[in-house]
Amino acid sequence: MRIAGARASTRRGSGTLRVAIVAGSVISVAMWWFGTPSTSHPTPAATATALGELAGMVGAFLICAQVLLIARIPWFERAVGLDRLVSWHRTLGTTVLFLVISHVLLMILGIQLLTSSTPWSATMTVLTSYPDMLAALIGTLLFFAVGYSSARIPRARISYEIWYWLHLTSYLAIFLTFFHELSAGIAFIQNPFNRILWIALYLATASALLTWRFILPTLSAFRFRMRVTHVVDEGPGLHSVWLEGPHLSELHAVAGQFMMFRFASAGHFWSAHPFSLSRLPWDGRMRITVGALGDHTTLMRHLKPGTIVFAEGPFGHFTPDASQRRKVLLIAGGAGIGPILALAKSFVAEGRDVVTIYRSSVDGPAPLEHELRNLQPMRLHVVVGSRRSLGYDPLEPRRIRRAVKDILEREVYICGPEAMGLTAESSLSEIGLSSSLIHREVLSLG
Repeated sequence: MRIAGARASTRRGSGTLRVAIVAGSVISVAMWWFGTPSTSHPTPAATATALGELAGMVGAFLICAQVLLIARIPWFERAVGLDRLVSWHRTLGTTVLFLVISHVLLMILGIQLLTSSTPWSATMTVLTSYPDMLAALIGTLLFFAVGYSSARIPRARISYEIWYWLHLTSYLAIFLTFFHELSAGIAFIQNPFNRILWIALYLATASALLTWRFILPTLSAFRFRMRVTHVVDEGPGLHSVWLEGPHLSELHAVAGQFMMFRFASAGHFWSAHPFSLSRLPWDGRMRITVGALGDHTTLMRHLKPGTIVFAEGPFGHFTPDASQRRKVLLIAGGAGIGPILALAKSFVAEGRDVVTIYRSSVDGPAPLEHELRNLQPMRLHVVVGSRRSLGYDPLEPRRIRRAVKDILEREVYICGPEAMGLTAESSLSEIGLSSSLIHREVLSLG
């Protein structure tokens, strides 16, 4: 089956990528092992220094792996999906930060044990006695700043734009720390093979980043020549941006996918944001439907016709290919109506048995409700109002069972605010639906 094949391909790709990361880490350890001079009587100082070198090498490799995960490399995205790659990137970030801290502390400890000095004196000795250490210090501080900004509490208090620009400094941090690895690293000083291999790793990482994050997107923007035609107010806090271009059909976008959009307009150009397609490319036009969740998305309603658009993608596995069953349930809320609407149209066109639950907090017709009602023979349940005004949660298990009596025969797609998505996912699990039959889209790269 096409669907089973797609799932199997994703599992294989995910497994292959995990093996590659582990293999790269093992190779880094081997380079350290064979590149570090052996001693018959290791001292505590030498042991601390050697372990510090090891933490630094593995950490440096994983930094390159982090960059490659979000470099928009097509094979990675097709095999795993950009959302999962971003999740892996975050997880590796915690490991990298731990290794960098361990590297710094162990190197200082080694010098302290060797010279019988204070930690401060040992730190100054490291900075003044080893080459390229001032640049490495600046790069390390940048890594700490990026890591801190990604922690849960700080991340919730800063805007996406500040977080985005702070994260861009990680490329500068990688550049600044690279040179001290070669000039001060024991595994590289007297081992030309290790040096060549390490330089090749960094050059390959930089080449992939430049190719798929900058060069190809620029060429793609020139080819598709995408522009804003108009913006439609769909209701409180929700608006649709219509786009046109001469070759949009060649994007080969699938329902449920998203793209990274950058608008050549004040307040928009310097950062790219992910938005799902609420209408697939057709007749040279397509549409994204955006919720006003921050400064950037709030300002999008003021985009002028003719604004040039730079777009990357499409990305994502939240698509019809991910489903195993003929019967599907779609659950939408807020801006999640965009990808759910595109999925509903696709499923209905395929002749699937579709039920949609649409949560809306606005009075009157819900945004894009008229398009959903035109999709026959799909069954639509629109629930308007907050839980407080309704007096109940329409996504609790018994309410879902009442609305969709054959729920255990269906596959479910969920897209909307995180709290709504988590509630729906929990209720479906409580009802007895397998997690493999529940697909939840979270459009956040931050």
